[in-house]
Amino acid sequence: MMPPHPDGLAHAPASELRALGFGPFFEQQLRPEDGAVVIPARVAAEHRGEYEVWSARGAGRARVAGRLRRELEQSSLPGAGDWVLLRDEPGPDRTAVIERVLDRRTAFTRGAAGREVRAQVVAANVDLVFAVCGLDADFNVRRIERTLARIWASGAQPLVVLNKADLCADLGAAITDVETHAIGVPVHAVSALHADGIEALRARIHEGMTVALVGSSGAGKSTLVNALLGEERMHTGAVRTSDGRGRHVTTHRQLVLLPGGGLLLDTPGMRELQLLDEEGIDAVFGDIAALAERCRFRDCTHHGEPGCAVEQAVDSGELSVERLEHYQKLEREAHANELRHDEHRRRQAERVWGRLSDEVAQLRKWKGGKP
Repeated sequence: MMPPHPDGLAHAPASELRALGFGPFFEQQLRPEDGAVVIPARVAAEHRGEYEVWSARGAGRARVAGRLRRELEQSSLPGAGDWVLLRDEPGPDRTAVIERVLDRRTAFTRGAAGREVRAQVVAANVDLVFAVCGLDADFNVRRIERTLARIWASGAQPLVVLNKADLCADLGAAITDVETHAIGVPVHAVSALHADGIEALRARIHEGMTVALVGSSGAGKSTLVNALLGEERMHTGAVRTSDGRGRHVTTHRQLVLLPGGGLLLDTPGMRELQLLDEEGIDAVFGDIAALAERCRFRDCTHHGEPGCAVEQAVDSGELSVERLEHYQKLEREAHANELRHDEHRRRQAERVWGRLSDEVAQLRKWKGGKP
């Protein structure tokens, strides 16, 4: 499936891959053995195992080489935002072959929904992530904290976008509430539907920069993309007035070019954002991390230990008990998922070694040796 407006790439010279986000980090991964015919391209979207790719020369379809697919784990298969090397040029009348996936500079991940604990890459190689939350019935500061933890862990920079400002009775109080919980993170209030506050948000995006939008269904991410594009490109849907939730209108991750430079990566709404590990939590709760440095014991859990500076801050009113409880809840969840993930990987390794052992035994038997 071709991008809605592939003409945006038609005028880009081969030397200006920077407009698509290509830079030194990816350049240094090119090897002499790749040869001169290898073409760097960016994955704009995935459609049931086939990819929409953009190069400096144009856009087209691509598929992963069979050899490469066998080598890659599921989480390493290319996704929207990834940089890949193609064997030949993409075009409307042919499908190019992906020979290699370049290492990711940043990766926003979450625990995949369901019982199995595995990493799911939501957005790759992004510079800035908009944590989008609606100022309607779906407004939830705790969800913003959870999302920020994953953004910090990804290596990208976070920015909170409070959408549907026109529906908020006390906008100033809502902004202050978020700023109190998202320490040091820029907070922008906008109304994507009416294009209010969009210019200030657009000023954050520069040429060659990739911005991903993450948030729950109904937060207005696709409407925000349309407002930034200045046209109705992405499909949008209605939300329930009772809880502010919407349907998953965006069903796949899609990269789009912004007029004037920059790229946006729209993602499907996430009803569940599991924490894979403890990375990023201390960045969100920097005030608690700073207090913990003053605790008497380095491994203080802030549960009744003597000389706990964190609990002293709660007692004095410097730190709210609700904020501490949410911090501890996220830490417990992340630690539990990390242990489950390690156990899952251990079992995978055991299955692989078991198969290898069986194959060696069969080979020895075939050669007439002793198993």
